[in-house]
Amino acid sequence: MLSEAEFYDVVRQALWIATITSLPILSAALVSGVTIGLVQALTSIQEMTLTFVPKLAAIVVVFWMSMSFMSETLVAFFRDVILVAVAGD
Repeated sequence: MLSEAEFYDVVRQALWIATITSLPILSAALVSGVTIGLVQALTSIQEMTLTFVPKLAAIVVVFWMSMSFMSETLVAFFRDVILVAVAGD
């Protein structure tokens, strides 16, 4: 059985893992959104698909490139922290 401190430590680690694994995708969305917003402001083009399609493409490319990192991080957390906590070791 986990103590309260151990439980909160596992929750803290889970939140950190969630932050680390989502950071590449959120960064790609931020950078592409700001870049496209600047281009729209400079050219006065206000087309909705101009913001959506490149941002979605950037997110898909970054997700594809960082998929192995994300899955390795999540599997390691599950194996090293969650399974140990469930087993009661």
